[in-house]
Amino acid sequence: MSFQVALSFEDGVTRFVKCGPNETVADASYKARINIPLDCRDGACGTCKALCESGSYDGGDYIEEALTDDEAEQGYCLPCQMTPESDLVLQIATTSDVAKTAATTYSATITDIRRFSDSTIGFSVEIPNRDDLVFLPGQYVNITVPGTDQSRSYSFSTGPNDEHLSFLVKITEGGLMSEYLRDRAQVGDTLEFTGPLGSFFLRERKRPALLLAGGTGLAPILAILATMQEQGSDLPVHLIYGGTFDRDIVELDTLEGYTKSLPNFSFDYCVADPDSAAPNKGYVTSLFEPKHLNDGDVDVYLCGPPPMVEAVRTHFGNEGVTPANFYFEKFNNSAAGSDQGAVQVTEPTDAERAAAEKASAETGLPVSLGAANPTVADNYEIGEEHPPVAESDAQFDARMALELGALELTIGRLTDAQLAEFRFLAEASTASIERDRFTDAAAFTDTNAAFHEFLFRCCGNPVLLEAYNRLEVTQLMRRVLRTAQWVDEQVPHDHLKIVKAFERGNRAAARDLIVSHAQHAKETMRRAIEDHEKA
Repeated sequence: MSFQVALSFEDGVTRFVKCGPNETVADASYKARINIPLDCRDGACGTCKALCESGSYDGGDYIEEALTDDEAEQGYCLPCQMTPESDLVLQIATTSDVAKTAATTYSATITDIRRFSDSTIGFSVEIPNRDDLVFLPGQYVNITVPGTDQSRSYSFSTGPNDEHLSFLVKITEGGLMSEYLRDRAQVGDTLEFTGPLGSFFLRERKRPALLLAGGTGLAPILAILATMQEQGSDLPVHLIYGGTFDRDIVELDTLEGYTKSLPNFSFDYCVADPDSAAPNKGYVTSLFEPKHLNDGDVDVYLCGPPPMVEAVRTHFGNEGVTPANFYFEKFNNSAAGSDQGAVQVTEPTDAERAAAEKASAETGLPVSLGAANPTVADNYEIGEEHPPVAESDAQFDARMALELGALELTIGRLTDAQLAEFRFLAEASTASIERDRFTDAAAFTDTNAAFHEFLFRCCGNPVLLEAYNRLEVTQLMRRVLRTAQWVDEQVPHDHLKIVKAFERGNRAAARDLIVSHAQHAKETMRRAIEDHEKA
């Protein structure tokens, strides 16, 4: 029996490999010509360390230096040793480019076009090599607009095992894909798309779920519901679906069908426009009930515009509830001629403007209606939020993974001047520590940030630098660490030892030190977070 393993890379690309009986993930990956990080192949170096987000497996044999018991408990694994016991989703600590792989391009034929309203169009496509396309429920693809060299990003609204592939698009004046779909698209047209992409997808179900969707942000949620139905779990799942106007609410019949076919599924919907005919007027947060949040033991999946994401986050804070996991995908406004992203809007009427102003006044957040000539480029932003300590651990693990990538691009290549600067930054970061106490935590925060940014500045890879900046590790430290007192006493020694390994060109030692330093940094932040919350 074989299993599907999703390899989710840091740049959003996801590739799938099939693992046969007793076959390791690493062997299956290399058989598929996907070069995931790998060195010893014996479970001794930890080079291939990955995070398993979903599924079960036999971890195989390895030594403590490669994978600690604490890391294994958190879900980390070694692809060179692990053999799947179910389908898996793994976070791979490198980009698809470094792994010498890429998202695949497919040629599709439009089979159906559904005009739900003036603002929303759905369409379906089929591809001849459907078995080759594997994706996770919630992911998206980049579709090339016919007659142009421009592409737009849309989430699948159908599940990974459906024969047809469907999408939802919100129409905006001036949008390339919007105008194509509204004015020219016909059944039989050919489209090309590339994917799958994105880290917004359904994780392994271990607790109740709360799904939140705004407008055509319903698309990935529909894909998630389709998968939940196939899985057949009895865990409760509730959806709250919101729109600005009645024309933005679609697929209610589909949702009603899930109330009959998906155990313990329920949904509500609301419309912000006070003149709406919907049974609930207002915003998704007005429909939250204590049972939906389950005292925080709930996985939240949200796809909607930034004000919706921020309103939900604020609501959680006001209620004193921290979800076990909060996964979100938010989209911004579109540029003229650019309707990238699944959610767009048409030119608003005076009545719609008035409703939006009322919505903004009630929420304290801007409500975008779009315009005939908007100016801000549209894009997706995908993220996750977890309880503070778990979030901090995840950020430092991600930093470690990126630093291991930067290591490969810099060790043995730094000039004498760069090595001297690296040592100076390491020494500066130790000046604010005496044994296991900060003498000046605020100063350490700044010097430490400069030390860790150094390799990303030197590696010559802007993608790695951007990924590091998006982690916002320094921002987290500035919020929490500036008033801290305790520090793992190994932290300053780690910095100096890492520099020494670079000076000697000792790649293995540098890798081990970066990994162990991540653990010391996490311990320091855990204590700082606990002290910060007590204060």
